[in-house]
Amino acid sequence: MCPDSPARVPHPRAAQPSAGGGKPAVPLTAASPPPAALWARRIARCGRALLSPWSRLSLLLVLLAGAGSCVLLFRPQRLLAHGWPPQLGGLAAAAVFAVAYGVCTVAFVPRPLLNLAAGALFGSQVGLAAALAGTVLGAGAAFGLGRVLGQDALRPLLRGRLLKAADGQLSRHGFRSMLAARLFPGVPFWAANYCAAVSRMSCLAFLSATALGSIPNTAAYVVAGARATAPTSPAFLVAAACIALPALAGTALAWRARHRLRGR
Repeated sequence: MCPDSPARVPHPRAAQPSAGGGKPAVPLTAASPPPAALWARRIARCGRALLSPWSRLSLLLVLLAGAGSCVLLFRPQRLLAHGWPPQLGGLAAAAVFAVAYGVCTVAFVPRPLLNLAAGALFGSQVGLAAALAGTVLGAGAAFGLGRVLGQDALRPLLRGRLLKAADGQLSRHGFRSMLAARLFPGVPFWAANYCAAVSRMSCLAFLSATALGSIPNTAAYVVAGARATAPTSPAFLVAAACIALPALAGTALAWRARHRLRGR
């Protein structure tokens, strides 16, 4: 070795001989995960956040607000004044109306207005079929949205005695309870949909009870809309009576229940 050459300094990471004189010891360093694993963890974390109960409930509220805004923008009540677009006719028009009916019920449009429009546009028979199809379609859509997006977040909030009693009634006696809710005129359509979705009622019981229980009230409004040009006809008078009598009975029952609660 030349005396003028600099001395070699061992690298700090160089392997040092072991105490026993065997093979050099390898330093222990923490292995960092590869970038693919980091991205997979981040994606899984974002997925759990997006699929959390409160995130899904927020999505449901956004969808309902968007549907309500669309209804306010397009104003389906104009059908009563201007009629159905001339480009559509026959069964195709009734099918399109049924789909629009279902979307409007999800967006909280009152069903009596839609039933009157069905009778005025398509007559008693076709109008009743279109209105019932739209009723079941809208109820099923609301039930599905509420069950998928809102049930997990809202069920822990059912802590009051009345809420627990209502949930138990809907969960144990789904068909009977929903049939009574559809026949009773004082229960809002949208409220019954989302209450049933939060409960443990089966979808089949909900849809069958909705289809059967909505026939009397829907038929009365559809016939009234179809016979609106002849308000003195027997069909219109019978339909008006079928609308007014359940409403009066519901008002009397609500008034009686209110006074009974006050007396307690």
